Amino acid sequence: MWNKIEGESREKIEQTQLKRLQDTVTRVYELTPFYKEKFKELGISPKDITSLKDIQKLPFTKKQDLRNHYPFGLFTVPMSEVVRVHSSSGTTGKPTVVGYTQSDMDVWDEVMARVFTMAGTTAEDVVHNAYGYGLFTGGLGFDGGAKKIGATTIPASSGFTDRQIMLMKDFNATIMASTPSFALHMYEAAKKSGNDYLKDFKLKAGVFGAEPTSDGLKEEVSRVWGIDYHEVYGLSEIIGPGVSSNCKHSKLLHVNEDHFFPEIIDHKTGEVLPDGERGELVITSLTKQALPIIRYRTGDITSLHREPCGCGRTLVRMESIVGRVDDMIIVNGVNVYPSQVEHVIANTEGVTLNYQIIADKKGHLDKIDILVEVSEDVISDSVAEMEKIKKDIQHSLANNLYINANVKLVEPRSIERSMGKAVRVVDKRV
Repeated sequence: MWNKIEGESREKIEQTQLKRLQDTVTRVYELTPFYKEKFKELGISPKDITSLKDIQKLPFTKKQDLRNHYPFGLFTVPMSEVVRVHSSSGTTGKPTVVGYTQSDMDVWDEVMARVFTMAGTTAEDVVHNAYGYGLFTGGLGFDGGAKKIGATTIPASSGFTDRQIMLMKDFNATIMASTPSFALHMYEAAKKSGNDYLKDFKLKAGVFGAEPTSDGLKEEVSRVWGIDYHEVYGLSEIIGPGVSSNCKHSKLLHVNEDHFFPEIIDHKTGEVLPDGERGELVITSLTKQALPIIRYRTGDITSLHREPCGCGRTLVRMESIVGRVDDMIIVNGVNVYPSQVEHVIANTEGVTLNYQIIADKKGHLDKIDILVEVSEDVISDSVAEMEKIKKDIQHSLANNLYINANVKLVEPRSIERSMGKAVRVVDKRV
């Protein structure tokens, strides 16, 4: 463990959480007009928060609230105390802007040090960081955590695939950090260029995140690179990467709950759901100074688990993100998440995990096409063989997800690759 609090008693952790929650509630009430008004509407004040359960009395915060107060309207410190600003791309309107004090930066480095430690990273390792540097929180978030534990960092950023492969090999990188889809893309490029990925590379583990990923894709990344797969979860509104990650003992992700308080709610009613039940993840920041967030609705679908972990950590754990409330597509009344489709594809022989879901209309009804790349080693002129693969996928989709999809098998590497998050859904109905 990086920090002993990761293995503290539940009583100790919850005492820490309550004190920090009370401080945060007081902070936003006194310093943020937005929250003060929200509290008044609900008839509550900071003195009403006397237990962790009282968090349910507090209002939710949504992404639109950040956009409505663009750029710095929800900050609780003057800009003279803000040492870093990040923002989203703003592709759906005004970007969401987040700020960090030096204290916030220290917390970010701390939680990312925990992430790297779970992946077995030490000061002796070389971290190849293929997350984008810039306004996106990924690259610099990983950079700070690696620096805190003393590892050597290669700030490769995103893109320039051939150069990335050269740097990983020549600099003897031992830890890979990237999106899982880009990790597979780099493997394909390495294989095509003739690199013996097991012989020429010194990689032992990878830290992957930024996109919902099925177990099949995780296993594929781990298999082709011959490394341990560690998942990290985070979002810029809360801090960036580092909210949670998994150790070697489980696929469930330990939440750094001394800094982030998680809840699972029914995304339609807002009702808090019991442990083990899937719903929308809501997070309250407990130590943020520049931009404290109360009950932020992440839009991510997951569940919480409190069973003991073999690693000795007592932190609550969360399931890998199943999908998002807002990237869920509804096909003729059926809810479909890309990761569910990916799971079906991962269990089909003869295809890769590069796919794209295209939703459209045929008359008044929804129709869905799923493009799936065929594996290079099974390319065949046999129409019957290709038809069997196609029908196997369609049959599994119908039996498991209750959707009738038109599966189209396409040539290897014909679906455009992404340097960051993979574009899995194209909804032409919108």
